[in-house]
Amino acid sequence: ERKAVVNNLQHPEWGASLTPFKRLLKPIYENGFNTPVGWNTTHRYNGFTKPSARRVSSRVVSAAEITSHKDYTHMLMQWGQFLDHDMDFTVTSLSRARFSDGVECKHTCENQVPCFPIQVPEGDRRIHRTQCIEFTRSSAVCGSGSTSVFFNRIMPREQINQITSYIDASNVYGSTKEITDKLRDLNNEYGRLKVGLQVGSGRFLLPYNRDTPIDCDRDEDESPIPCFLAGDFRANEQLGLLSLHTVWMREHNRIAQKLREVNTHWNGETVFHETRKIIGAAMQHITYTSWLPKVLGPKGMEMIGKYEGYNPNTDASIVNAFATAAFRFGHSLVQPIVKRLNSTFQPISHGNLPLHRAFFSPYRIVDQGGIDPILRGLFGSAMKAPSPDEMVNTELTEHLFEMVHEIALDLAAINIQRGRDHALPGYNDWRVLCNMSAAETFDDISSEIRNADVRRRLEELYGHPGNIDLFVGGLSENAIEGGLLGPTLTCLLARQFHRLREGDRFWYENPGVFSPEQLTQIKQISLARVICDNGDSIDRVNQDVFLLADYPTGYKKCSSVPSMDLRLWAECSEGAALAGTFSRSRRSVPTYSQPAAPQTVRAEKAIPKDPSRRHKFVEIEIDAVKTIEGATLEQTVSLETQVAEMQAQMREMQAQIDNLQTQVQQLERGRKGKRHRN
Repeated sequence: ERKAVVNNLQHPEWGASLTPFKRLLKPIYENGFNTPVGWNTTHRYNGFTKPSARRVSSRVVSAAEITSHKDYTHMLMQWGQFLDHDMDFTVTSLSRARFSDGVECKHTCENQVPCFPIQVPEGDRRIHRTQCIEFTRSSAVCGSGSTSVFFNRIMPREQINQITSYIDASNVYGSTKEITDKLRDLNNEYGRLKVGLQVGSGRFLLPYNRDTPIDCDRDEDESPIPCFLAGDFRANEQLGLLSLHTVWMREHNRIAQKLREVNTHWNGETVFHETRKIIGAAMQHITYTSWLPKVLGPKGMEMIGKYEGYNPNTDASIVNAFATAAFRFGHSLVQPIVKRLNSTFQPISHGNLPLHRAFFSPYRIVDQGGIDPILRGLFGSAMKAPSPDEMVNTELTEHLFEMVHEIALDLAAINIQRGRDHALPGYNDWRVLCNMSAAETFDDISSEIRNADVRRRLEELYGHPGNIDLFVGGLSENAIEGGLLGPTLTCLLARQFHRLREGDRFWYENPGVFSPEQLTQIKQISLARVICDNGDSIDRVNQDVFLLADYPTGYKKCSSVPSMDLRLWAECSEGAALAGTFSRSRRSVPTYSQPAAPQTVRAEKAIPKDPSRRHKFVEIEIDAVKTIEGATLEQTVSLETQVAEMQAQMREMQAQIDNLQTQVQQLERGRKGKRHRN
């Protein structure tokens, strides 16, 4: 089920949930349409066979020793993962067993659909009892990955993004109405999200997910508790991610309460959707003004460019290579230790945790101090420094999910194998796409991959620069000035984030989404303020939680961190109604615009006080709806329903106006009669 309201009215499928990832380059399936790269272990690329993804991980990617970043906190890494879970979630095969005989993929080392196991090389430093690591292919878009005799063409296999591409807080609210309704507290008119246990500070945790059990365990000698329920299914993966999910659930309920106070006549539906709109805007603002500049540096931000308004011809869908390789750069920022700090930024009595002990362990939030120690550990300690010779720490390559898997997984090997499953072209093709030269020798990439030892190991593994997997090649590059990434990944991220902003009809800076006064308040939002407002009892933070600061001199009391004034959302002024500055729902107000002249259509109950101006206001609204109907090329059921609801509102408003005009006329006749009698 898609969201109730589409974003792009001309192309409703762009950026919608359960739609294909976008391709920048053609896939390179071994048989031309569906078998992944490396399916046939004897198949040669540029004269060489592909090395095992596990072998590449062990020889080049995995790092036992790591260096901490000198400037940035672990929160920068954590925001990246939280953001990623708002943009993409690949649908994996519905079956985890071979179609041929029903043998589960975890029990076979043969390439038989949907199983595509990662082969373990001889002499592996950790894995000795099996020849492979379990891996299941991603699901295919219906009809793709097959030949068509009828149409006489080949349709290459494409993969599915099951969530919306836009930065719209789908990780808080879900990407379907069914999930959203499951998260909402519909028992009252407060417009809130459901909550769970109340902790000592009086704040609430997320509700438990009792309907869809997944692996969330306690220590072996304790009874298990359910996982928490959030807008994204992956919320329980690790404690830092879970803490941010908790913070944003609380932020929704905090804003909803404030909006209810300034608009006591609003019902729960209005409060919920206007709050959701603000939350989405907050995430957009934090990402583009505070997070991305640190990741991409000045050159990368220049590639994104300044915001010039909504363009309905821009496809904001997530690119396959972005989701499958480029944005997974964040794995190179992860520390092997989860810091848990008290109010003086010292370890709590329960101590810090090796990362693998923080996977799927929500009980540690319930029983071991709440979310504050984890949040302080994120903004109070350094992230791992990304480095070509220290790519991904061994907690992720040697201990991933070892609490719930017989053989611990290898995240780097999984990333490489997923790129092959999705038939991503090799490193050379992405270099060319990003205006660099194709490399024929490993000396040709020495400007981008400056570490000679890394180049030597890559040559031993791949034989030719064009065979390097994108994930590995991207992490092997030295960072551009002022950024965290090399030129190839900087290019791919800049392209994606440019499209995500330009192609979003509901982008917070798009004229008409918020009033100028409201937009000024949105720009006051910072992640520091959100943490202050929604931690258990956090009272001081670094002003920019992505930047390291010395404690206590570099920290500010929460009372001095700027906050937004929600009184600007009071629905009371004639000016707001005339300007169309109030919007009931981020996803319920259709806008059709040409790139050069954005036009916003609104459906409001607030109307001008002057009856003659009211009539003109309604005529404008009805004409605007007609414009949408004429301009929309691809109608969906949800859009037709939405337009019908708007038209019904317009008719109701017109009836009210007609009634008011009749009353005015009666009053005027009464006044004239009185003057005549006098």
